[in-house]
Amino acid sequence: MKKRIVIGISGASGIVYAIDLIKQLKDDPAIETHGIISDWAKQNLKLESDLTLNELEGMLDYHYSNRDLGAAVASGSFLTDGMVIVPASMKTVAGISIGFGDSLISRAADVTLKEQRKLILVPRETPLNAIHLENLTKLARLGVQIVPPIPAFYSQPKTIDDIVAHQSMKLMDALGIANHVSGRWKEND
Repeated sequence: MKKRIVIGISGASGIVYAIDLIKQLKDDPAIETHGIISDWAKQNLKLESDLTLNELEGMLDYHYSNRDLGAAVASGSFLTDGMVIVPASMKTVAGISIGFGDSLISRAADVTLKEQRKLILVPRETPLNAIHLENLTKLARLGVQIVPPIPAFYSQPKTIDDIVAHQSMKLMDALGIANHVSGRWKEND
């Protein structure tokens, strides 16, 4: 059986992180992707990428409307191996932190939490205010892994793509998915 990963794409800037993660996961035949793209993420796709919505959805094995609270990923009986929200807007983080499942992204995250499955957030906001930090802290205490897109420079990235790929490596590591994305720390000889 394939490993099922749910990918929520909310309306924060940074859709490039979601696109790269989906591309990396698509290369693994043992992975099945289930995507949810918010309305604001669709707007950011137009602003931040040359991909069309149809092209992005075509990269996913399955995709759902963010308004479809009856979708498979909204049920705990639909077995998944984890969920990543990339990028995670502060609105989405706030909704998850209070259990306000008004969209499929927040409902799927709530189900992931209640079923004690892996939930990973990639918050894309700066600076963070005390409310953002409290919401993220609350979720971290519940076992949510917070993986902000903070570049590492020890691998001496040459391009933005190098920086984005490093984030995808970190997310796949967090999901327990073997990968060979470059940019890992190497001990000096």
